Amino acid sequence: MKSKRLTDDDMVKDIINTMFIIAGHDVSYEDIKDRKDQWYYEWTMTPEQEEKWMEWMVAYFRKHRKLTVRYAKTSASMYNLMWGLKVNRPELEQENE
Repeated sequence: MKSKRLTDDDMVKDIINTMFIIAGHDVSYEDIKDRKDQWYYEWTMTPEQEEKWMEWMVAYFRKHRKLTVRYAKTSASMYNLMWGLKVNRPELEQENE
């Protein structure tokens, strides 16, 4: 028996929920789904958390969409650009002072 293919909406929910879990925030897709503002600036993640999330997304795309590594990385980058949380980069803040 074949498993049901995830819809794009299901994937967005999984990806955003996993992002919040990895970043350590008690927020879910349901909390932000109807917001029209720039909600992704309200919470932050570290560069290490961002890297972990990106790696998770690549594996997720490879499993559920059967993408090559190259296309999975490109897709993960696009999701990060569209919905990724702001990344704290203290080294850049120090340079600007």
